[in-house]
Order: sequence, then structure tokens, then C-alpha cells
Amino acid sequence: MLPDFEAYCNLIANLPNQSPYIQRSILSAYTISALTAEVEGQIIFGDHYVLDVWELLDLVTQTIYRYSYELRCGTEIIWWYDPQEHPNDPTLTSTHPHHKHVSPDIKHHRIPAPGISFEEPNLPFLIREVEKLL
Repeated sequence: MLPDFEAYCNLIANLPNQSPYIQRSILSAYTISALTAEVEGQIIFGDHYVLDVWELLDLVTQTIYRYSYELRCGTEIIWWYDPQEHPNDPTLTSTHPHHKHVSPDIKHHRIPAPGISFEEPNLPFLIREVEKLL
């Protein structure tokens, strides 16, 4: 389960303090109804890496309902994560529906995403993944 919304907002606000590689974070978190919140924006790292973040949060169950995370370096997309279901791809069963798109043929080349969850904050994991590239 995610922390309550206020604690999740604090986690987001403190992300730049968690990594020396983050140059700037322009993430916004806001409620869109009594039951739902949205997180969107970017985390900017050194060497022109930018992580685009979008999450839809269920405030009742304290889970991430939907998400999209995309890492770019300049204009090149390095990878992205999404929970779009691909039930006919047995290679993704271990982390269904979470998966990562990678090169080559990034749109169709998907691999399991064991570090991504609906129940836990994904941003710390994603930041560590970007740090490995820097």
C-alpha cells in the first residue's frame, strides 16, 4: 500500500534530496476527486536524461491505478514502463501487467518489470535505474 496522499506528496517533494544526480524535479501531485489523485511532470538528471512521470492514484485503496514512466536522453527514448496488458505474451507473465519497453524496436520489445508495482512507490526504483546510466 502507498503511504497516505500527504506522505506521498512529501516523498515526491523530497526526491531531489535522495539523489545527487537529480538536477531538478518538476512533479506535481494533486487531487482530481475525493477518490483520485494525479502525479505528473518530470525529473531532470545530468547528461540530458529526463524522466517523464504520470501516475493516477486511488486514494481509497492507496494504490497506483495507472502509470506511465518514460526516460529520454535528449530526443531519444531510452525506455518506458506501462501496465498495458499483453495476455498473449508469455514472457511477461512474471510481472503481469507491468513491463518495460526497451531497444531494439522499443515499441514492440517488452521485458518483465520486477521493480514496478501498483502497491509501492515506483519513483525511488526508477531513480536508481537512471542513476545506473549516469
